[in-house]
Amino acid sequence: MANLKVSAVIKDGFSIGVKNALSLIGATILWILTIWVPYINVGTTIAMCSIPVALSKGKVLAPTFIFGSQYRKNMGNFLILEGISTSAISAAMIFLFFPALVLAYSWSQAVYLLLDKEMNPIEALDKSNKITYGYKWKLFGIDILICLIICVALCVLGGIAYAIHKVFGVVVIVGLLILVVPFLVGCNSVIYKQLTTEEASEEVAAE
Repeated sequence: MANLKVSAVIKDGFSIGVKNALSLIGATILWILTIWVPYINVGTTIAMCSIPVALSKGKVLAPTFIFGSQYRKNMGNFLILEGISTSAISAAMIFLFFPALVLAYSWSQAVYLLLDKEMNPIEALDKSNKITYGYKWKLFGIDILICLIICVALCVLGGIAYAIHKVFGVVVIVGLLILVVPFLVGCNSVIYKQLTTEEASEEVAAE
C-alpha cells in the first residue's frame, strides 16, 4: 500500500508549483485563449490534464506544449473516460452526495493513468480505484488542508499587505491567486507520484 505523506504533498507541491509557475500560468493563458477553437481545444484540454503526470517525472514544460499533436491521439479514450466518470458520479449524487464523493476520489487518478500508462478507460478507472483504496479520506483531508492554506494565505498575507497600502494589498492578493493554480497542480503531481511509485514497488516485490 502506498505511503501517502501529507507533509510531502504540501511541501513538495508548493516547491514544484513555484518552480514551474511561469510555464503553468503561460499554458493556462494559452488554453483559455484557444478554448473556443474546435478540435484544437480538446487536445489542449487533454494536455492540461497531463501536466501533473509530467511534473511527477521531473519534466520541464514550455507553455506551448499544450499544442502537441500527441494529445489529440488520446481524444477518444479521454472523452469515454470523462463520459463514464461524469455520468456515474452524477448518478451517485442521487444518493445524498456521499457516494459521489467516494467515487470522485476513487477515480481521481484515472485520467493520469490513462495518459501516462496508456490504459483504456476501464483499466484506468479500475487501477485508480485500487491505488486510492484506503486513502480516500486522506485525499479528502489533503484537499481541505490545501483550501485552508490558500484561504489563510489570502486573508493573512493579503490583509497585512492591504493594511500597509490598498494598492499593495490588491497586488499581493492577485499574486497569491495566480499562484493557486501552480500550487494545486504541484500537489496533484506529488499525490500521483506517491501513489504510483509505491504501487509499482509493490508489484515488483510481489513478483
